[in-house]
Amino acid sequence: MKELIKDTIRKSLNALHLDLTKNLKYDRLTKEVIAQALKKNSNAIDVGCHKGEILDLILKYAPEGKHFAFEPIPDFYNALKIKYANRCEVFSFALSEKPGETTFNYVRNAPAYSGIMKRKYDVETPDVEELHVKVETLDHIIPSSVQIDFIKIDVEGGEFGVLKGSKELLNRCKPVVVFECGLGASDFYGTKPEALFDFLSNECSYKIHSLENWLMKKPAYSLSEFADCFNQNSEYYFVAQAGNL
Repeated sequence: MKELIKDTIRKSLNALHLDLTKNLKYDRLTKEVIAQALKKNSNAIDVGCHKGEILDLILKYAPEGKHFAFEPIPDFYNALKIKYANRCEVFSFALSEKPGETTFNYVRNAPAYSGIMKRKYDVETPDVEELHVKVETLDHIIPSSVQIDFIKIDVEGGEFGVLKGSKELLNRCKPVVVFECGLGASDFYGTKPEALFDFLSNECSYKIHSLENWLMKKPAYSLSEFADCFNQNSEYYFVAQAGNL
């Protein structure tokens, strides 16, 4: 009940454009990015689907598309399978740069912080249950015959691994990508902003923007600007897009 009330308040604040916290601002801007990036028949991927809030938006703006969702926490995965039956393909895998198996830290009293690696938790006494999950890559799971137009990645620090496991897809389809990357999560996976920037720009021909700058069609970040965002934690949600924007 408490979580339902929090979700209702957050959605109301988003609707009123009241950005009381940075996370509320990112929620609102992400919704605006999705509205602009998707067409009715766009195909999309939601990595770290959780309860399906972003997937609901994807279905709203791309009702004729083919969509894929990934959520390794069993309770959430089972609920998603029922909720989106015959509407989306839902997978119970964690995603990274190579297939295999791994332990997964399910934070029962703060599920949004769950991930392959333990990270900084903004709860006083995190209740962490260690699960064993299968790991896959998007390059292996998504058929090469399917054009992907949009990807959202929010896996509490493991985003670079997901991107590296999507290299063929990124180069083939050139989807718009919304992803999280910042201190307190990504650094627990050994992510360096320079390496992520180099991968997206030199191996995939992508530019990186803040959500707000992408919506306002402002220039992409330089390497030093992106590294400053990471090291200062001034921004931790980004849009990556292929091309010269």
